Amino acid sequence: MDSQNAGAPRPPKGRVVMLVDNKVEGDSRVQKAAESAAAAGWDVTLLGLVRSGNGRTWKLGDAEVKLLPLKTPLAKRHAERHRSLLRRPFAYQPGPMSAYRQQWAKAWRADVATRRAALKVVPEAVGSPLFRKSEAARLVVAGPVSKFMQKWVGFRARQTRQALKAGKALRGPVDRAFTATWKAAKGKRAWRRLEPVLWDYELTYGAEIDALQPDLIHANDFRMLGVGARAAVRARAKGRSVKLVWDAHEYLPGVRPWEDNAHWIPGNTAHESEFAPYADAVVTVSEGLGDLLRERHGLSEQPTVVLNAPDRPVETDPALEDAEPVPDLRALCGIGPDVPLVVYSGSPGPQRGLGDMVEALPKLDGVHMAFVVPAPAAGYIQGLLKRAEELGVGYRLHAVPYVPHYQVVRFLSAANVGCIPIHHWPNHEIALITKFFEYSHARLPLVVSDVKTMSEVTRSTGQGEICKAEDTDDLARAIKAVLADPDKYKAAYDKPGLLDTWTWEAQAEVLDRLYTRLVPGAAERGRM
Repeated sequence: MDSQNAGAPRPPKGRVVMLVDNKVEGDSRVQKAAESAAAAGWDVTLLGLVRSGNGRTWKLGDAEVKLLPLKTPLAKRHAERHRSLLRRPFAYQPGPMSAYRQQWAKAWRADVATRRAALKVVPEAVGSPLFRKSEAARLVVAGPVSKFMQKWVGFRARQTRQALKAGKALRGPVDRAFTATWKAAKGKRAWRRLEPVLWDYELTYGAEIDALQPDLIHANDFRMLGVGARAAVRARAKGRSVKLVWDAHEYLPGVRPWEDNAHWIPGNTAHESEFAPYADAVVTVSEGLGDLLRERHGLSEQPTVVLNAPDRPVETDPALEDAEPVPDLRALCGIGPDVPLVVYSGSPGPQRGLGDMVEALPKLDGVHMAFVVPAPAAGYIQGLLKRAEELGVGYRLHAVPYVPHYQVVRFLSAANVGCIPIHHWPNHEIALITKFFEYSHARLPLVVSDVKTMSEVTRSTGQGEICKAEDTDDLARAIKAVLADPDKYKAAYDKPGLLDTWTWEAQAEVLDRLYTRLVPGAAERGRM
């Protein structure tokens, strides 16, 4: 480096735009990737979204985070826009017509009743004797006809509601036939009919990416893959060199659908298959998932593995600790230091085994459980708390909110056991998930279900007990075993080098090397 430029700031290695289809907060992998890439010398902008309200920006280390307001008019299903003659042939057109016709029928019935009453009590106000005779004759017909019309309108209104419900669910034979027809006709392009909402993401992110003129686009997960691929194609068509990294967090054909319908998996897998070949490199969370992705998409090289590992625990500056102290998990649960505490930290859901933990709690005398989740007030979590009350153990189950990703390990270390009782789903079998590493760095003995990869690693290290998935008796047994001899399992963390490789710092180096290999001139700029 020239001595004259010794005090000058280094030029960035290149401009990176990261894409994620969430609000960033709560997604520790994405936050750490953006922050560490910026620290390594890249000019990083992380684009996320908000589903309501206005977007906002903030800094994450040296990386800029920008949330874009997402509008999803294309998410409206066919049944929300058109009549479905096959589902419910007598339904009204979606929109205000059903409510209008029901109110109209009620008004007619009310009018008939009023006119009948008027003939009885104030005939002179109705009109002349001749008019009253004709009115009485009309009411003889209007009564039963209006009654029939009210029933007919009510029937059609029910048909409309049923059609809308079925049309949103997309699980019937009509929906399966629709899916099969478009898959046969369009193949990988079928997502345009099955999941047109993916265009809403494109129209939200596309112009922002183009304006940033990145050297590299890092697309997280399947929705952002297409957005990133199209942006890279547009840039290359204008003569700019742009590389695309696809970060595949899950094996899409094996996920539990976010929307349980006949279109979701076929539509999103078709979208992924169309745009996977556009990626210059693929990053994923485990070797097993990398093998599946290479086979499914015919990738030319093995995906790069970047584990969902936490930051290396460090001694905190006392001044910073005073400014932003780590919350006390036990204090949030209202328990003392000697009370046995089992923790689950992460996204909730039935397939993640939280319900099994609640059902096991009555079998664990004196043990408390803490669910560290994004939204403790969410309906699913409140339902679990109510179930614990029904079982007579409500006072021993606690729901507490997330802490920032850099506080997670110290926050969790207050517990006695880290629990991962996930069920057998394809994606659960192939990865070491984030909480596995977080619990490990918190030096917690583990209780994990017998999903393949995680149970194999836990057995090999000796850091915990394995229980049978969805078996509450065996879950309780495993927790009791760990609580009876915690030091036996904690000793695994003393193995030299074990925790060193399970750190984000080690994973960040892998990501930086990949970026540097892909972006021309990045290595030279990094040495300046």
